[in-house]
Formats: sequence, structure tokens, C-alpha cells
Amino acid sequence: MNLCDKKISKIGFGTWKIGGGYWSADKTRDNYWVDLLRFVFEKGINVFDTAEMYGGGHTEELVGQALRDIDREEYVVITKVWNNHLSFDDVIKSATASLRRLNLKSVDLYLIHWPSPSVPLRETIRAMEKLVDDGLVNCIGISNFDVELVQEALEASRKHDIEANEIEYSYLKRDPESRLIPFLEKNGIKVIAYSPLGRGEVTKDKRLQEIAKNYNATPIQVALNYVSKKAIPIPKASTKPHVEELAKALTWDLRDEDYLALSR
Repeated sequence: MNLCDKKISKIGFGTWKIGGGYWSADKTRDNYWVDLLRFVFEKGINVFDTAEMYGGGHTEELVGQALRDIDREEYVVITKVWNNHLSFDDVIKSATASLRRLNLKSVDLYLIHWPSPSVPLRETIRAMEKLVDDGLVNCIGISNFDVELVQEALEASRKHDIEANEIEYSYLKRDPESRLIPFLEKNGIKVIAYSPLGRGEVTKDKRLQEIAKNYNATPIQVALNYVSKKAIPIPKASTKPHVEELAKALTWDLRDEDYLALSR
């Protein structure tokens, strides 16, 4: 699959809670996190999903440090602007600050993290399209948008396509399959799935456990392969063994009959 005209791995990597939490930085484990992020890339995962809100921007700094010696064409960085920064000027400022922290000349995919009821979507999209025109962002997208808001974003975008919608989607949360994902597919918008492991709950699912035996795999790997049929899953991990478990999902695909059995 391609994202923003770059070839990407079947799964990406989410960075929430690496280097801090909700607008607050934690710098006590910086070396550990930088090493882990490099390990993720070494294991064949080349999509890194972050946001200005994560660690108050510190997570972006760690992603930038981890990737700084790697060929820029070999990885994709997704970052997001928070919904209190969606006015035209604030979007430009936020993107510029994210680039500085990431130590990049351009972000591959820039997303509206959450919609805002107080700023017209057209104004935000206009700023994001300017970022593309100015070469600071390669493509734009949205996150946590329902069908009606996606339609509004499509109508607001005049110059550049909406590349992706990042949503919560997992084997345990399949409601997007009924309306939202078909609508996105119809409009050529890629799906990026956060919490694709149901916050760890997929390990307890009996159907996933049974199918995992057929592949000599784990329920986590089955769950990732299930989501990857319709989306780019971006699981998280905090240890190298967990990263290795995620990366093994890259080495095989779910057979159609198993996918259909799970989707019923």
C-alpha cells in the first residue's frame, strides 16, 4: 500500500504515551524511547503516527531523534493538530512547530486530530492546503470524523485530496465497517486505525485465539491482519518483545475464509 505516494508497511506504529501524556512531557526515559523507535524501523515498520498533543510536543522530538539518520524516503511521519489550534493562523503555527520538533522539512501526512465546533472546517482545510502549497506538508487528512464531517471536509477541500481518516477501529470495535469505512472507500480516502488491538483486549478473544493456532501466531497478530484488510493499523508497544510480536504480523496474511469467518 502507498500513503502520500510512499510505499508503507502493512502496519504502522503509534506513539501515544511515548515521552509523556496529554500535553505533558516526561523526559526521564528519552534514550529508551529513541532506541525503541529505531528498533521499530529495523523490524520493518516504517509508518510513525504522532501528534503535537502527545507529551506536549516531546513525542514528536523523540520521533525526530530516532529517525534523523534514516533516509527520508524510507519512512512516513503522520502528525496531528489539536482541535484548539484549528484557526487558519494557528494551524500554520502548529505545523511549523511540529516540523521543528520533528526536525523535518515536511510532514508526510498532517491530520486534524479532532473536529472543532467553534472553527469552520473550511477555514482549517484552507490552512492545511496552504501548508501543502508551501511544501511543509505532503498531504492532508482528518481524524475522528464521522460520515457527515467527512462529507463536509470533502466539500471544503478545493485544491488537495483528503488522504486519510484516522479512526478507532479494531476486531472488537467493528461498527465503522457498516457505514463509515464503505463511505471512505467510495471516496478514495484511506483508513488509519488507532487502538487496533482493543487496548489489549483482543488477547482474550476466543475466536482470535482459535484462528491464531492455524497460523502459529498470536491473537494480536491475527487482530492486526484482520484490521489491515481495510485499514492501516497503528498499534503501540513499549517493549522490544512486543514490537517483535507486532512485526511478525507483517510476514503473513489472513486467508479470505478466516477473514470472512471473523467478520460475521
